[in-house]
Parts: sequence; C-alpha cells; structure tokens
Amino acid sequence: MKAPKLLLVSGALALVACSRHDEGRLPGTLERDRVELVADANESIVSLPFAEGASVKAGDVIAVQDRALSSAEVDAARAQLAEAESRLEELKNGPRSTTIRAATARRDAARAQRDDAVRERDRLLGLVQRSLVSKSDADRQVAAADAAEASLREAEADLHELQEGTRAEQLDQARKAADSARANLAGLQTSSSRLEVRAPIDATIDALPYRVGEKPIKGATVAVLLARSAPYARVHVPEPIRARVRTGTPATIRVDGMQKTFRGKVRFVASEAEFTPYYALTAADRSRLSFLGEVAFEDSDAQQLPSGVPVDVTLDLDAGP
Repeated sequence: MKAPKLLLVSGALALVACSRHDEGRLPGTLERDRVELVADANESIVSLPFAEGASVKAGDVIAVQDRALSSAEVDAARAQLAEAESRLEELKNGPRSTTIRAATARRDAARAQRDDAVRERDRLLGLVQRSLVSKSDADRQVAAADAAEASLREAEADLHELQEGTRAEQLDQARKAADSARANLAGLQTSSSRLEVRAPIDATIDALPYRVGEKPIKGATVAVLLARSAPYARVHVPEPIRARVRTGTPATIRVDGMQKTFRGKVRFVASEAEFTPYYALTAADRSRLSFLGEVAFEDSDAQQLPSGVPVDVTLDLDAGP
C-alpha cells in the first residue's frame, strides 16, 4: 500500500513542479502598432496611389478625396482676403487729392443750390405778403430751401471727413476684417489639404477599405497601416502570476516556424482584467482572469518578422525589471 501512495505523492510533486516551470510560458501573437487613417470629409475617393501590402514613407499620399468643392471655397476665400487687404491699404493711404477735390466741388454745388433756393424762398414769401402768390407755393419753396440746406451740410461733412483722414477705429475694423478673412482662408486650405490622406509614419499598408469612386462618410477609416518598426508579442497574463509581471520583466520569445529564440522585455501590462470584473468573482474563479500584455523584442533582426504569427513567450518571473 505504501508504494502506490508514494507514487501518487511523487506524481503530484512532479505535476506541481511542471506547472511552476510552465507558469511563465504564455502563448500569443506577433503584432505591430496599427494606425488607422480616417476621411476628413464626405467626398468621393478619386485616387489610391498605393495598393495593399505596399511599403510607404511618412508623408506619402495614401488616398485622395475629391477637391472640387473645396477648391471653389478656397478661391472664394482668397478673393475675400484680397478685397479686405485692399480696403485696409486704402484706409492706410487716406483719400486721394482727386477725391477731396471732387468732394469740394460737390460742396460748392450744394452751396450754390442752397443759395438759389433761399433767394427764391425769400422772394416768394415777399410776394405772399403782397398777395401776389399763394401761400402753398411759398411753403413748397420753403421745403425746397430746407432740403438744399440739409444737402449742403451733408456735403460739408463728407468733405470734412476726407480732409481729416481715416479714423483709428476705421483702421482697426479694417485690420480685423483682413485678419478674419486670412484665418478663414487658412482654415479652408488646411481642410483642403486633408483631402489628401498621408501616412504619418513609415509603414506597410495593411488594408484599404474603400475603392476609387466610393464615398466614405466623414470619420470613416480609409486606410490601415502597420508600423515598420520592430514588432511585439501580444500575450494574456494569467491572474495567478500577474503580481510578478511588471514593465521590464525579461522574456524569451519563440516564433512559430523558427528555431532561433529572441530576447524581449515586458513593455506593458493592463491594469484591468479582461472578461468578468475581478470584484464579481470568487477566489476560485479569479484564476480564470487574464491581463493583456505586450512584450517588446530586443533583437534588431526581429524587425523582419511577419505580423500575425503565433509565438510562445517565456517570462523570467524570478528576475527583476
């Protein structure tokens, strides 16, 4: 009876030792940083310079949306800016001498008309006193004389304003109008430039969800890029060893189909478990939880590895970060 018991104990100890030995071995996949590029307007795609799988550099145009409407808006804004700047320049220079002379001539003409109207008014008023004309005729001339007087005052005010030059508040308003037109043009130009969707980093095109002629809505993903930098291993850290895994924990990475192993270090471990929240689980169920983690490659030749390949990551849980 002792021999079977001894065998059972030995088997249990071996199982525990094996589980301890493999507790830091995690399956995962080889991944790269993904960048999703979105449409900035509800415009049709007119060009896709690169195909899926192509390598692109930062600044390369990945997709071009229709710019016809945007170009018209930019042209209109440019014309408004030119008009505002011309008005500002005109106010800075002040009125021309020819403009002042013309205003002087209008003042003199208004004065002559006023004088004629006043003389005629006075004549008719005298005739009314002698009952030679009706009072209604004199009243009409009195109104005409008053209108001529008002026209003269208006002409004199216009001339005085020209002679005084541009007021400071007029210049300030003109400057603000020009600044507003300039800002509007800059905004439209920026929006127009975004109709050319460019790669922000050196990358490989992983997906182009739309084709030429299709019209994505604003905010829709028009390209998915994979960074050409070194990949990383994405794993799920079981709850029982989570407390021993931290940023900097050394690791050995084995890639399917390759005999060589790669060195790596944990660069990220999620602070929250996936699936059921930990506070809703019993102590026995917590071992089912896992925490998303990322292990960065330290070997330079890992940059050539393809994305999506399965990997096995062995964490050195006894080593410090």
